[in-house]
Amino acid sequence: MATGGGNLGSVVVAVDGSEESMKALRWALDSVRLRPDGALVVLHVQPRPGIAAGLNPGPIPFGGPREVEVPAFTQAIEAHQRRITEAILEHALKICAEKNVEVKTEVVVGDPKEKICEVAAELKADLLVMGSRAIGPVKRMFLGSVSNYCINSVGCPVVVIKGT
Repeated sequence: MATGGGNLGSVVVAVDGSEESMKALRWALDSVRLRPDGALVVLHVQPRPGIAAGLNPGPIPFGGPREVEVPAFTQAIEAHQRRITEAILEHALKICAEKNVEVKTEVVVGDPKEKICEVAAELKADLLVMGSRAIGPVKRMFLGSVSNYCINSVGCPVVVIKGT
């Protein structure tokens, strides 16, 4: 982390496993100056199991119950999501260790764009750092951009490290 006195108390770096988010983490580790009592928080938002699966079991036809919970399916997806989260944080913490910087980690479950903004607000972040994937305009129109949402919704400055 950059030397010298800093004036930032709380910096949140959102990581999602993409190389762009890891570039954002590296940028923060190299560029951000924290107060002595400051903290750099590596945040990962784990999608809800239904979002992660991209599908829900359909309703049972011919008058069956409309809401069907498939516990084994849901548990398998949740376990898979936990493994993904662990791998992402392990990679992020390895990058931090290489730069000899201690960070805090936080994992929340939900919609990434909303949760990133919520955590930044809860932690009273002075800065949010995140990566941005190079998605095309059509995809962005339909899916939206997490970084664009955060830029327009969070109450602190945002640094976006763009993908190539």
